[in-house]
Amino acid sequence: MAAPGQGSRPGASQVSHTTRAEVTYTTADHRSPVTPQTTTILCRMAILPIVIVGDPVLHQPTQPVTQPLSEIAELVGDMYDTMDAANGVGLAANQVGVALRLFVYDCPDYDADPKDGARRRGEVINPVLETSEIPETMPDPDDDEEGCLSVPGEQFPTGRANWAKVTGVDRNGDPVTIEGTGFFARMLQHEVGHLDGFLYTDMLIGRYKRAAKKIIKRSGWGVPGLDWTPGTVEDPFGHDE
Repeated sequence: MAAPGQGSRPGASQVSHTTRAEVTYTTADHRSPVTPQTTTILCRMAILPIVIVGDPVLHQPTQPVTQPLSEIAELVGDMYDTMDAANGVGLAANQVGVALRLFVYDCPDYDADPKDGARRRGEVINPVLETSEIPETMPDPDDDEEGCLSVPGEQFPTGRANWAKVTGVDRNGDPVTIEGTGFFARMLQHEVGHLDGFLYTDMLIGRYKRAAKKIIKRSGWGVPGLDWTPGTVEDPFGHDE
């Protein structure tokens, strides 16, 4: 899920890249405590292409994670790197082309911390979603806007339940239960929706649904094989401004 932004949208890119960051720090040499030494660590940071609406991987349910969790550790790390580079608040595995049931998030919880919107960060593997009732009224254009990294640069009012809870496990296999209201609940519903094979644009109603269809068609999306890579183009939601 995209963080609220300015809404400017560049063309999509199909170029991926891997960045290696050098971190230098000074430690004491235990054999000679008075002599410091410098150590350089190469940290792998992989930013993956984000699939755009229309690719089949986004439009069919993902598969439960059944393999040893150690086998997906690198994927989880790459998803965090990609989400962070895209200034997102959540990212599902099928958004980077992997049809597995897991997502990562780094999302402000404004209801829990109205002043600062303290961020909550983590991953959920094989999530199960519970929600309160979704309102049947027309979404509010000011309070209910939602965006998606797989529909880059666009935002539409979307009806969501005000409360949501997700249960699953983390990358260590430990049980996870996260819940929240408002924007945080919206993020949970958005990400699990991806894993169930639909995008937020599938939930739009009325004029918002018609507008989304026109934009997707005009942008040349809605077909397989399109993606964009954070860091190779301007932020489609204007966070670079």
